[in-house]
Amino acid sequence: MQDNEGSTADPRALSDADWFARLEEIGEEAGYFQWLGRKHAAFFLDESPTLIVTFETVASIRTGQPDQLPLGYGVAKGRGWSHLCLIARSDTWYRDPAVYAYFDRLVDDAFFEDFDRVVFWGAGMAGYAAAAYSVTAPGATVILGAPQATLDPRVAGWDPRFQDMRRTSFTDRYGYAPEMTEGAGPVYVIFDPELTLDAMHAALFARPHVTLLPCRNLGRDPGEALDQMRVLPSVLAAAATGAFDAELFRTFYRARRNYQPYLRNLLGRLDQDGRALLAALLCRNVVNRLDAPKFRTRLEQLESQLAAAGERLPPIHLPDSR
Repeated sequence: MQDNEGSTADPRALSDADWFARLEEIGEEAGYFQWLGRKHAAFFLDESPTLIVTFETVASIRTGQPDQLPLGYGVAKGRGWSHLCLIARSDTWYRDPAVYAYFDRLVDDAFFEDFDRVVFWGAGMAGYAAAAYSVTAPGATVILGAPQATLDPRVAGWDPRFQDMRRTSFTDRYGYAPEMTEGAGPVYVIFDPELTLDAMHAALFARPHVTLLPCRNLGRDPGEALDQMRVLPSVLAAAATGAFDAELFRTFYRARRNYQPYLRNLLGRLDQDGRALLAALLCRNVVNRLDAPKFRTRLEQLESQLAAAGERLPPIHLPDSR
């Protein structure tokens, strides 16, 4: 059985090799699919003068996207836009001469000049790459989720993560991500300020054209969180129409009220700070709106704790129905 996006009705059952063959098949019909060495690939959907460029990994696509296609493809395809996806097979930070050469060719061919609007997106490792390669598309809107500025130990030696990448050069082509954004249009950096290392990397991006968007209790993977909240496609779509800004992001970000990982992070922070009354109020709010057994259990524990201390939750004031 065939679906309308390739050769199998259940792409989750495909091996990685067959999955890439499916992408190649779609790419040949819609634009192109091209291997960039052994560790990366480029997938292009050619539709219109609006272009969304995403940096994604095999793992993020295959585990995070129900249709097993890049996130950016889903955003662009339904709106008749173009999409370019750089796919990494592993945690490479896209530091590969084959990727450098690919973007060099795009510049030589004036590829980005064919588009009226260009948006770059990536998170974490892919956020680093989205920032670094945005230099090839001057004026592009760049949206980054908890990006690393560099893994050069001379600059970011305070970050003990990613030890396997310490021997990889971050000082040659497309190297220091914050500097690579200086020719971009607006740049937005989404991060959790409670995560010290992520906040330190975000601070390295601070420049007049960069807007930092701290999202307390969002967690280590803003891309996954915003996608699970079902707001990331709206963020990218708004950026592609020129409507995105910090105020609109805050409107989208209200979806965190129904996102239980965020709510659990918030509850953990309140518990850590010993704010039992506020924690109980949070739990009560959540159980009144959502199916959240763990919050109900925690509410019962907190109510007992408050009662033992001679405190009680204030009553819920319902609107007058008269």
